[in-house]
Amino acid sequence: MTVNELIRKKRDGAALSPDELRYIVDGFVQGLIPEYQMSSFLMATFFRGMSVEETSTFTRLMLHSGEVIDLSGIPGVKVDKHSTGGVGDKISLPLAPIVAACGVPVPMISGHGLGHTGGTLDKLESIPGFTTSLSIAEYKKVIAEVGVVMIGQTKEIAPADKKMYALRDVTATVECIPLIAGSIMSKKLAEGSDALVLDVKTGRGAFMPTYERSLELATALVGIGNSFGKETIGFITDMNQPLGMMIGNWLEVVESVECLRGKNVSDIMELTYVLGGAMVMLGKKASSLKEGMERCNEVVKNGKAYEKLLQLVKRQGGDTSFIEHPEKYPQSKYSQKINCPQSGFVTAIDSLELGFTGIALGAGRTRVDDVIDPKAGIVLTKKVGDAVNAGDTVAILYTDNKNAIESSAKRIEKAFAIGPAKPKPSPLIISQVDKNGVKPFKI
Repeated sequence: MTVNELIRKKRDGAALSPDELRYIVDGFVQGLIPEYQMSSFLMATFFRGMSVEETSTFTRLMLHSGEVIDLSGIPGVKVDKHSTGGVGDKISLPLAPIVAACGVPVPMISGHGLGHTGGTLDKLESIPGFTTSLSIAEYKKVIAEVGVVMIGQTKEIAPADKKMYALRDVTATVECIPLIAGSIMSKKLAEGSDALVLDVKTGRGAFMPTYERSLELATALVGIGNSFGKETIGFITDMNQPLGMMIGNWLEVVESVECLRGKNVSDIMELTYVLGGAMVMLGKKASSLKEGMERCNEVVKNGKAYEKLLQLVKRQGGDTSFIEHPEKYPQSKYSQKINCPQSGFVTAIDSLELGFTGIALGAGRTRVDDVIDPKAGIVLTKKVGDAVNAGDTVAILYTDNKNAIESSAKRIEKAFAIGPAKPKPSPLIISQVDKNGVKPFKI
């Protein structure tokens, strides 16, 4: 077989056999298939999709392209969480320490930003000294000592995904359910977790903008997880406006720290407690989601979650003084307030537009080799439902790129829709998906 033949076959809508998929995945990892041909295959898959069998095979090949970590020597049920990505989605940063403080080990392997969404690794790497590049031996040590570890893919873990992930980001092939499912689950199955909680975004700022597509993705992910023997629960959550008030890597670290110190950023903490409650329940430290949520709330109130974050940062080489005193961090050269042109209520905020604007300010990548400015980003001062008067500040942008200020300010202003009537609130957490099917979310 040849790569050209298989690209053509997928382009024309045919299913590939396990041997054909293996030829592509292994060839790409070994450097026998160049990026331009892999890009073509990814685009063909984007338009033609994969069958359930192809997706399962693809995931398995990605998983076994490297080492599958054994954490059976670590006591307890190991539980991780994964989000499909959103704007302002910093949930992993407060969530992992909270769950670990409840006594559930959290092995977390995350990725860099993808498309218009920020990556957990980019946020962690904005902390001076924090290293996300640990050997597997060190990875095991950290989770044994601290109860939580947060790293990126090593060369041993799903190397096929590591190469493909970067390529998808710059070839507009991110929003493809088989590729997303294979990418997410190969990493999560390789990291040694026993169970998994998924946050599948839907809406304007999500990779899946419609509920139907988000449900399709959530069902695929939950199905793969359970078929591999990992109890998996998914939640479909709203991404029609950014999560929290801050967008940008260091800015999101600061907001996460504030939440662990007790600040109630309502949407961040609502989602954190639900996902955390599910993780604590799957980790056998609570008998129900509600009890798990109560335990999560308790460790925030008594400071144990914040202390766990400090332990994690210190153990992975980070300078905890910046966590304890965020004001020490370098400031952006430029900032500009964006003011509201009229009075009324904020009726919508375009998450996708703000995500792309954050990239233009320096908070993300447009090419694989782009260097991120960790200081860059956007701070919102108003959210959907808030009342505004003409001239009120709705957001502030931060950047070192003077040339990006004018165009970015215009984009941010246009991202805010103002109307005469206060909009009806919509639920943040819409549905729950598990081995028993789909149901509307209720605590």
